[in-house]
Amino acid sequence: MTRPAHRFAPLFALATLGLMLTAGCGGGKEEEEEQPKAARAAKGSEAGAPASAPSGAAPGAMGTSSILGKVVFEGPAPAREKFKMTADAYCAKQHPGEVEKEDVEIGPDKGLANVFVYVKSGISGTYPPPATPAVIDQKGCMYHPHVFGMVAGQSLDILNSDPTLHNIHALPEKNDPFNLGMPVQGMKYTKKFDRPEVMIHIKCDVHAWMSAYVGVVPHPFFAVSARDGTYTIKDLPAGTYTIEAWHERFGTQTRQVTVADKEAKTLGFTFKAGA
Repeated sequence: MTRPAHRFAPLFALATLGLMLTAGCGGGKEEEEEQPKAARAAKGSEAGAPASAPSGAAPGAMGTSSILGKVVFEGPAPAREKFKMTADAYCAKQHPGEVEKEDVEIGPDKGLANVFVYVKSGISGTYPPPATPAVIDQKGCMYHPHVFGMVAGQSLDILNSDPTLHNIHALPEKNDPFNLGMPVQGMKYTKKFDRPEVMIHIKCDVHAWMSAYVGVVPHPFFAVSARDGTYTIKDLPAGTYTIEAWHERFGTQTRQVTVADKEAKTLGFTFKAGA
C-alpha cells in the first residue's frame, strides 16, 4: 500500500533544519584556532621573514670563509641576581646554596658568554634545515643550553632529565607558541619553529628562575659566544655581510664585514652596561 507523501513532510523538514544548523555552527572552533596563526603569519611577513622558501629559489651555498672573534664586556661587571631553589625539594637538593641568574656571565678576561652572533643580512639562496635536531634539556632545574640557535624548520628535541615537574613555555611572536608540562623524568617532546625569529624566550612556569633563549635563522651561519667570549661562524661563502650580536640584557650590535674565499676574518664586539 502506498502511503501519502505528505506524512513524511514533517520528518523531511526536521532533517533539513538539522543540516542547516550543523552547517551554520560547524568549523567555528577551527576558525578560532586558525585566526591567531594567520595573524602571526601576517606579522612575520611584515617583518620580512619569509613563511617558506620562494618557489624556484636557488639553493644556498656553503663556503670556505669564517668570521671569528671575541665578545667582551667593558666596565665593572654588574651584580647578578641571586635566588634559592627552595620552592622545589629536588631542585633545592641539586643547588643547596644561592644560585646566580644566567643573564650576565663575564669571565676573568672580560669575555661575555651567551651572546648570539649571526649573519643578519647578505646571505643569498635557501638552506634546508639540518636533519639533526637541536636540543634543550631540563637538567638540575636549569635549561641547558641557556642560549642556542637553530635553523627555521629544524626539529627541536625538548628533554626532561629531572625526576620533578617542569614545563617549557615558548613565547615567540612570529611562530606558534607552546606550553608543555613535563612531569616525568625521561620525557621528550619535539617541536619546530618554522619562521626565522631572533630571539624566542623560553621559560618554566613551575620554576620562575628557569629561562632560555633561542635564535631561529634561515641559514646555518650563527654561533653563541663561549665562557671566554669567543665565537666562530664557519663555512661562509665569500661576500659582504651584516653581523649582529644579541645579548639578553645589553641589547644588540651590528657590524659589517667582507670576507674572501678561505679567509678567516676577525670581528669583535664590546658591550657595556647602560649602552
